[in-house]
Amino acid sequence: MINQSYLLGLYGGTSTTTSSSSYSAATVRSQPTAPWAAATTAKTSTNSLVAAALAGRKFINESAVSLDLGGVSSDYKPLFALYNGLQTLSALADRASVKNLSASETANLIKRFSAGMTEVSSYLTSSTMKDLRIVQGGSSTSSKTSAGVTRDSTVSITGPVHEGDLSETVEAFEGDVRFDITVRTKIGSTTTNKTVSIDLSEMGSAARTIDAVVTHINGKLEAMGVSTRLEKQRLVPEPKTVTTNGKTTTLPAGPDQWSLAIKGVSTETIGFAAPAVSDAVYVVQQSGKDGAASELLKFQSDGGAAASPTTAGVGESYWVEGRVSQDALPEGVKAVRASAVGPDGSLWIVADVASVDNQPIKGAQDVALMKIDSAGRVVMTRTLGAADTASGFALSVASDGRVAVAGSVTGSLEPGVTVTSQTVSDSFVTVFDAEGEEMWTQRRGAKAADEATSVNFGADGMVYVAGRSQSAMSGAFAIGGWDSYVQAFSTLTPYEGAKTLVTSTGVNQFGTAGEDRVDAMTVDGSNLYTAGVENGRAVVRRFTTDAGGAPVLAETRDLGPLSGEIAGISVANGKVIVTGTSSNSALGDGIAVNGAHAGGKDVFVAALSTDLTADAADRLSWYGGAGDDSASDVKVHDGKVWITGAANREIGAKDEDPTRAYLARLDPLTGAVEYERQWFGAGDQARTSTLAVASGGASVLDRLGLPQGEIDQSDSGNLTAATSLRVGDRFYVSSGEGGRKVAVTISANETLTSLARKIQAASGGKLVVKVTNESLDSDLDGHMAATAGGFSRLTITPRDPKKGAVLSSGETGRDALAGLGLSAGYIGTKSGDKLKTTYGLNLPGNLSLNDAGAIATAKEKLAAAMRTLRSAYAAMNPALPKTVSGTAPAYISSQIANYQAALDRLGG
Repeated sequence: MINQSYLLGLYGGTSTTTSSSSYSAATVRSQPTAPWAAATTAKTSTNSLVAAALAGRKFINESAVSLDLGGVSSDYKPLFALYNGLQTLSALADRASVKNLSASETANLIKRFSAGMTEVSSYLTSSTMKDLRIVQGGSSTSSKTSAGVTRDSTVSITGPVHEGDLSETVEAFEGDVRFDITVRTKIGSTTTNKTVSIDLSEMGSAARTIDAVVTHINGKLEAMGVSTRLEKQRLVPEPKTVTTNGKTTTLPAGPDQWSLAIKGVSTETIGFAAPAVSDAVYVVQQSGKDGAASELLKFQSDGGAAASPTTAGVGESYWVEGRVSQDALPEGVKAVRASAVGPDGSLWIVADVASVDNQPIKGAQDVALMKIDSAGRVVMTRTLGAADTASGFALSVASDGRVAVAGSVTGSLEPGVTVTSQTVSDSFVTVFDAEGEEMWTQRRGAKAADEATSVNFGADGMVYVAGRSQSAMSGAFAIGGWDSYVQAFSTLTPYEGAKTLVTSTGVNQFGTAGEDRVDAMTVDGSNLYTAGVENGRAVVRRFTTDAGGAPVLAETRDLGPLSGEIAGISVANGKVIVTGTSSNSALGDGIAVNGAHAGGKDVFVAALSTDLTADAADRLSWYGGAGDDSASDVKVHDGKVWITGAANREIGAKDEDPTRAYLARLDPLTGAVEYERQWFGAGDQARTSTLAVASGGASVLDRLGLPQGEIDQSDSGNLTAATSLRVGDRFYVSSGEGGRKVAVTISANETLTSLARKIQAASGGKLVVKVTNESLDSDLDGHMAATAGGFSRLTITPRDPKKGAVLSSGETGRDALAGLGLSAGYIGTKSGDKLKTTYGLNLPGNLSLNDAGAIATAKEKLAAAMRTLRSAYAAMNPALPKTVSGTAPAYISSQIANYQAALDRLGG
């Protein structure tokens, strides 16, 4: 006798009796078993997934997916295949996080992971599902670029000049305040120039309130027929939150602050000049816990005709005599390693950035070149556009205004240029014109890691780069360990507007079998000098340049064991001046010494003959206290040596211990200290990084927050200048209903307007792309862009919400979405009647296994994406009853009876 419950089970039901009239509590399985089910995952180990991936097996293979239930949706196979691919990527990430892997295995894991990410991206853009839409990015009804392009404006805002009530006199306006406003008017082809002289003593005994001074200045402008006007600008304070010893406190908002707004007209270009000036020294420092705040300090040198500042400006803290301003650098600045003054008096700095205001970066860290006017306002920012990580180590400004930046880059940089290794750093140099437009970029690397640490302009368009390398640079031979190198680049522009042709005319690799590096380089006519540490010794080298500009070693000077660092090298007054720090009191190899080594690490200044041969006139001077002193940067100006660093730290002090910064000027021949200032910063931390000296850069204008020279109230609208995008970067647009993806590629003169047209065309009209404008609001400290025109961005919406489009990232190293601050994904209605349900994996296309941080991020993002696929699977469950109970249908009862009768006959 066969129990009817067995037969009922074949139909998905069970029976507790032998009667065919009823059945109950049957579980009906409506979905095929998922790959993450316990029974399935037990068969697939992480090791087997890694082995298969490293063997070159495909990450996504629908044909390898078998469903254990028929008659189900065709979407299950691609869903499971995609999950398997992500699971394999996750296994690679898990393996990469294991300690002490060999270099070769690590490289293979990185390579295969990158290939897998590419395969996943390609699959998601080409795979079409019946009821689901799965996109690599997110899902939204609209999207907006976070990258903002500065809008031209005739309004310029100063920093705060007054704090408090408007009826109070403004301290910055007291005393001898005289300056000129220059006005260049252009109407058609006619240009006229006017100078409006401002002297506040003409106000007589009237109180110099902000309203009174503005009225006086505007009267002068009107009398000269000038349309530009000054107005007061209110900066509304906000409460501040500070954390001290783990306790968070909210401080109340302070009094109102006021700045000046220069409101011009399109036909007038305004500038400012002062009759009495002194030299200015710019110092970049990090202050506060962990150096969280990056600040630009401006000092007025002694001497000159400008009146010395006697009090701190509005909002300044930790003021020291001689300082004229303190300005915060933009958020996202991680490190500043080089700065220089341009021929127009503006300051250029090169910074490592994790982000930049209104300029998203593509990778984890990029290099930003920033131009800052004499009033401390950032007037231009240019990012390198590295896809992974880049660091800026050097900066040089030519007499014609060109700017060269050098450093190291890991991962892709120039679109279409193959990178041998995504984890090994290469040297790079980029040259910009005076307007901040990129002229050319060269990435030159060895097989192993290398980096550029110095850069200089030479004659006839030559650019020289120095650095260090762990293997042979192309065209040279390795010596051992880290070697030093100098490389020359020759440039040629065939005709105006043509692309600059760049050629490496020679490379010289030198050093010892130990660890070597070039820390500083300078060019003086046909001589090129380097200073660095070679196997622990301070070594200065002189190269001559041949007919093609290639450097040829001519002389070497060994100053002895260093036990410190080299900070800079220059040529002035017939002397090669080398500056650094050393704990070796016998440094100098017999050079006559000014003063004595005080203890710990002291700063040294060596003045050597230009041919580097020993000379009786050579001098070595010491500067410092009994503790440790550092020299973070040095500049030689008018034959004198300006140095900044940390002053007299206790030997063995910890990073968190108080650090006092200093700025000093020394005579390199006598060792005399002619100028010296020391100060602390927030949290008793003040760590300076760079300095630059501007001739005549300080004046009464500093007190008024006004810049010297003409105000540049426009910036390039080209996306390659205003964002981290590079020519050739791209992304893809495809229909939300599936189909071929269309590339949107960035061209040389791309603007937001032209890009908007491209995106609309690529979407087949399914997207509406508009350029929208946003105003720029001031913050508490008045740190604004130089112009107040605000920013323009792209806003993307679907023309028909039910028929949206998908944005897909470009290839690694040339992804334009990252540079625009756009998210990959679907733009349209997420779900609804007769619509596919959209699931965004939010899986960044630039995931990698390049380091511990990248591995952790990859594991996190992959886990979240796999959870999303599980959610999609759960939502696909058909609306069928999970259990069945009650009376069995008549046809089932009839069939069971027939089966039972047959079995009875067989059983006899």
